[in-house]
Amino acid sequence: MRGTVAAVRRPVLRRQSRRSGVLWGRLRLVRDLMAKRKEENFFSPENAKRPRQEELDDFDKDECDEDECTVSFTNGTSTLTAAEVGIIESIQLKNFMCHSMLGPFKFGSNVNFVVGNNGSGKSAVLTALIVGLGGKAVTTNRGSSLKGFVKDGQNSADISITLRNRGDDAYRGNVYGDTIIVQQHISMDGSRSYKLKSATGAVVSTKKEELIGILDHFNIQVDNPVSVLTQEMSKQFLQSKNEGDKYKFFMKATQLEQMKEDYSYIMETKERTKEQINQGEERLSELKRQCLEKEERFQNIAGLSTMKTNLEYLKHEMAWAVVNEIEKQLNAIRDNIKIGEDRAARLERKTEEQQVRLNEAEKKYKDIQDKLERISQETHARAPECMALRADLTSKKRAYNEAEVLYNRSLNEYKALKKDDEQLCRRIEELRKSADQSLEPERLERQKKISWLKERVKALQDQESSVNQEIEQFQQAIEKDKEEHTRIKREELDVKTALNFNQRQLKELKDSKTDRLKRFGPHVPALLEAIDDAYRRGHFNYKPVGPLGACIHLRDPELALAIESCLKGLLQAYCCHNHADERVLQALMKKFYPPGTSRPQIIVSEFRNEMYDVRHRAAYHPEYPTVLTALEIDNAVVANSLIDMRSIETVLLIKNNSVARAVMQSQKPPKNCREAFTADGDQVFAGRYYSSEYTRPKFLSRDVDSEISDLEDEIENKKAQILNLQQHLSALEKDIKCNEELLRRYQLHYKELKMKIRKSISEIRELENIEEHQSVDIATLEDEAQENKVKMKMVEKNMEQQKENMEHLKSLKVEAENKYDEIKQKINQLSEQADPLKDELNLADSEVDNQKRGKRHYEDKQKEHLDTLNKKKRELDMKEKELEEKMSQARQICPERIEVKKSASILDKEINRLRQKIQAEHASYGDREEIMKQYQEARESYLDLDSKVKTLKRFIKLLEEIMIHRYKTYQQFRRCLTLRCKLYFDNLLSQRAYCGKMNFDHKNETLTISVQPGEGNKAAFNDMRALSGGERSFSTVCFILSLWSIAESPFRCLDEFDVYMDMVNRRIAMDMILKMADSQRFRQFILLTPQSMSSLPSSKLIRILRMSDPERGQTTLPFRPVSQEEDDDRS
Repeated sequence: MRGTVAAVRRPVLRRQSRRSGVLWGRLRLVRDLMAKRKEENFFSPENAKRPRQEELDDFDKDECDEDECTVSFTNGTSTLTAAEVGIIESIQLKNFMCHSMLGPFKFGSNVNFVVGNNGSGKSAVLTALIVGLGGKAVTTNRGSSLKGFVKDGQNSADISITLRNRGDDAYRGNVYGDTIIVQQHISMDGSRSYKLKSATGAVVSTKKEELIGILDHFNIQVDNPVSVLTQEMSKQFLQSKNEGDKYKFFMKATQLEQMKEDYSYIMETKERTKEQINQGEERLSELKRQCLEKEERFQNIAGLSTMKTNLEYLKHEMAWAVVNEIEKQLNAIRDNIKIGEDRAARLERKTEEQQVRLNEAEKKYKDIQDKLERISQETHARAPECMALRADLTSKKRAYNEAEVLYNRSLNEYKALKKDDEQLCRRIEELRKSADQSLEPERLERQKKISWLKERVKALQDQESSVNQEIEQFQQAIEKDKEEHTRIKREELDVKTALNFNQRQLKELKDSKTDRLKRFGPHVPALLEAIDDAYRRGHFNYKPVGPLGACIHLRDPELALAIESCLKGLLQAYCCHNHADERVLQALMKKFYPPGTSRPQIIVSEFRNEMYDVRHRAAYHPEYPTVLTALEIDNAVVANSLIDMRSIETVLLIKNNSVARAVMQSQKPPKNCREAFTADGDQVFAGRYYSSEYTRPKFLSRDVDSEISDLEDEIENKKAQILNLQQHLSALEKDIKCNEELLRRYQLHYKELKMKIRKSISEIRELENIEEHQSVDIATLEDEAQENKVKMKMVEKNMEQQKENMEHLKSLKVEAENKYDEIKQKINQLSEQADPLKDELNLADSEVDNQKRGKRHYEDKQKEHLDTLNKKKRELDMKEKELEEKMSQARQICPERIEVKKSASILDKEINRLRQKIQAEHASYGDREEIMKQYQEARESYLDLDSKVKTLKRFIKLLEEIMIHRYKTYQQFRRCLTLRCKLYFDNLLSQRAYCGKMNFDHKNETLTISVQPGEGNKAAFNDMRALSGGERSFSTVCFILSLWSIAESPFRCLDEFDVYMDMVNRRIAMDMILKMADSQRFRQFILLTPQSMSSLPSSKLIRILRMSDPERGQTTLPFRPVSQEEDDDRS
């Protein structure tokens, strides 16, 4: 049966060849397969096992007809030795199915009965044998997945199987020893792993491929019903009423099914190969035609060698002509460089002379400036004295003027008194002359009324003054309240503006908790998505970067406000590589920022992969960082943009305000430092200080929750502040309204008083204007005249005192004027000395500027000339390198230098003309080398394909012959196996005086078995379905034993083979099995039965393994039905 085993191993190679899809590999595989099968024997006339190393005889030598096939049965005890390889020595289970621990079970080398009640673990042992040796869960008919074999409540199951490995046919005996231990671990997830151990317990391998190699070596096939026949397999094939199922069982057991599939695959490959041959023949005719065409064109090409030789010589001349021209250019450049160096020396001398003149002009300017400085210092030194004298003069002038005013006032008063005295004297004289004294009573009454009216006017005026004061107080109170109302209203507006800003900021902060980008604006996430989409569509050359604030990270969170105050709007800006990308970004921004709203700034700067090197111009302080060093910037584009736009490498960050003032203002600022920012956001320059408008960072803060909490508290404070302001405003409005009402009343009263006063004054004037004809009281007038004279004397005396004081103050004033004029004259003299010096200084300054311009002129000329000279030198170096390259190329083209009289341009024209001529020839016939190459390629392709087609034809012819022979051999082999199976079946039935017949229909693939109990001559054959249960079971056992006789396996397993037999048939079937086992001691038999087997004869070849009774309450095993799909067994 070695040939049958070989046929089973072929599908692995066959599947590999199908995956490759390569025709030649497939044909080689078929050829090797047929060659190997030709060397193997399809069946053996004996049942004895031969060593694997032995070469099998050719099938042709063992060919036999159906009539020639004979079967011999031995009745005596066999003398064959026990099996050495492949049998099962022991098996042990842990947490398998519903058993915590089973075994280890030690099996004998020949017959083993595993007996026990239902649920004791017999079928578990058989299932573990199948699974442990690599079988799938579905093959056991006990479950659809390996995880179903793990005991409930456990995480894994373990199976350990020990295989015998002795003798010459042992598998890697030097590695494994006398036994091979196969351990399998099954996890709850259905995965399994292997450990293949030697006899000493050492792990040799953990790969499933090693296990497959062992099983192939021992010819163990756990999925073959001849090797392991489970109850379900028996029901499916043996007890099935379908004759097709019995035929499939026979084909599968004898492995004829695999051979048939191999032959079918070979025939399919042959047909595909024929199609390839037909295509190759069509291609072959086309290649032959092309080859003839190429050969004809090749023979037509001639006469181009002379033109090509001339072309090569012209190329040689051209190479050295180019060298000659470069040498001429080099000589011209060297001459130009010599002239340039002479001119550079002249310019150097001119520059030095100009420097001398500049130094002289600067020295003269400095001397004049020193003189002016001395004059200025002297003038400044006299300035305080001049200012003091001027102040003293001013005060004395003021005192003199005041004395003069007082004197003039006294003089005027004296003159007025003198005039009054003259008038009184005249009036007295007039009164004395008046004789009429009759109107005296009426005058007295008029005088009395005038006095009363004057008193009333005085009272009304006092009342008017009081009312006026009240009106002014009310007006002041109203004005003050209105100013307070305006101030509080403005304060309320400011607080509301701050509240709205804080509320917007709070909303942005809450949104930024889910999306940090929303800090930079509510439209930023959508804008960035639009930018990504446009970039994917190819609208941008480079994807814009931004907002910049999202691309930077703080090293010190306390500097967040300082950095925001420095960068301001740049935190929301974007960077574009060029103006085309900027226009695309502007178009995208229009969709998210409505007209009238501010948009982020767009910076256009070429993207670079490296950040600027700013070490030479960056600010440095040992204690305080710059904005650039305080930030972590991963993107070089972002860093470069901030350096360009804000010079962040020159801005220091100093947390303390006073320290910042000290660093920037109390001393010289650090080198390259323009400004600094404090932690409060204040901006500090060398001479200025600006406070920040903001109290907290908006974009760069990390503690968002703390910011939100602070903002919420501030919003509540702002709301409370607004409420207090509104209450204050309401109170002020009430006060203003009340005061305005009182003011209106007092103004009305004031108008009434005014009218009464005017009326009384009018009455007084009317009374005073009445002509008095009465005589005036002369005595009264005389008294008044006397008082007037006394006043005149007093005023005159006062005038004398004031005149003396005025004269004294005048002398003091004149003295002060003299002192002031003296110091003023000295200062003016200094100014007069400084004026011509200033003119000289201006002239010297102009001279310095002229000399500086002259020096810059010569320096620029010198720099420009040196640049040109260096450019010429670089050009000289390049020309020298070019000369070396051209000379090297020329030597490669023509090793020896040749004299060339023609110029390179003339040679180039001649080369082009000759090339055109050669190309014209090529256009007619084609390139000689290309035609030769095409001809050789076409010829080689034709010969190669012709060889392949011929080889394939020979191979297909040989394959057809082999396949015809092999298929005939397969049919003969099938007939022999069929005949042997029939003979064994009849022989086994005859042991119980049964008659039977097996009818194989290979065309329809059916197997019909008919059995008749009793003598066959006396009764007709009946179908097995008509037999009793025991008779049918006995017939089935005979069928199995007949298959055992024609198929090879190191061990046989039967599960509850006698369950449907009566005692007589069981005893007969048992005798038959034991007899066969005795004749095949090199094989192992494992029989599972619920019977006690106490009637078995005592023999050292028979071992009975009794299973313990199941645990109480255990009746069925926790398996799922086999209707589920098989899970892949994971190794």
